[in-house]
Amino acid sequence: MSTCTSAVFMPPDTRRSRGVLTVLGGRVCPLKIQDEKIGYLGVNQKGTSSLPQFKCSANSHSVNQYQNKDPFLNLHPEISMLRGEGNNTMTTSRQESSSGNVSESLMDSSSSNNFNEAKIKVVGVGGGGSNAVNRMIESSMKGVEFWIVNTDIQAMRMSPVNPEHRLPIGQELTRGLGAGGNPDIGMNAANESKQAIEEAVYGSDMVFVTAGMGGGTGTGAAPIIAGTAKSMGILTVGIVTTPFSFEGRRRAVQAQEGIAALRENVDTLIVIPNDKLLTAVSPSTPVTEAFNLADDILRQGVRGISDIITIPGLVNVDFADVRAIMANAGSSLMGIGTAT
Repeated sequence: MSTCTSAVFMPPDTRRSRGVLTVLGGRVCPLKIQDEKIGYLGVNQKGTSSLPQFKCSANSHSVNQYQNKDPFLNLHPEISMLRGEGNNTMTTSRQESSSGNVSESLMDSSSSNNFNEAKIKVVGVGGGGSNAVNRMIESSMKGVEFWIVNTDIQAMRMSPVNPEHRLPIGQELTRGLGAGGNPDIGMNAANESKQAIEEAVYGSDMVFVTAGMGGGTGTGAAPIIAGTAKSMGILTVGIVTTPFSFEGRRRAVQAQEGIAALRENVDTLIVIPNDKLLTAVSPSTPVTEAFNLADDILRQGVRGISDIITIPGLVNVDFADVRAIMANAGSSLMGIGTAT
């Protein structure tokens, strides 16, 4: 780092200052004033001049004793400074108050900014949502914070999610034994733990609520969790699946009721019918593989949106763009494709 000394230059023929003189390493630098005359002032390196002055830190550059060969650079010395060439003399802007005083300031170009990245949280609710979050973690998904919410303590212990981000709900109601496929129990469990849910989503810019609809916890608790986040001004996106047809009519009916409740509590809702996935796989596909595929589709849905925000693209899209499109958007469709 180099040390510079700046002083106000006071020509003898006027009471007002005309410019700022910057001295590097004890050198005498010219200052151009309004009447097109050149003034000089000698200042030692320790800054013993009686004129007002201050010290600042700046990136050191080599100071050449010759003019730039390029006439353009002589007209625009700031370009030379950025390249580390030419004269390092810098003239700061001047503002004169009503009393005639001149205020000067130099800012360190290397100062860090205070901008923050969008904070995105993915909340997996119930068994299906938790499995989807587990798959996201296994795929090394970056730029998001993962949470799981469940009434089944045993299932939560098997998750790779950070223990601090595992939120058991309805402990007095269910005692950690699950909702038994009853959405009413899932809803009441979420209401019992509403304060803990608020603390979990606090500080988020965007929250994904993912669940497999048709069961107890995911179907009943997901609308409560989503509504809590949305009421806090957080962009809330629901990504859920509907049951396979072989899971039975009861789960299908519960899923539709849960989706209707969730739609009222999110900005954007994406529903993925599991039966549609069966058209993309062999009829002999095992049931466990079919459920894994459903979890992976949930993962792709979340990642497809979060990557738009967290990963710069050829045409950059920021969080404000995503919010403008998805806020209060209602039901949405998701397409997945590849290109070579």
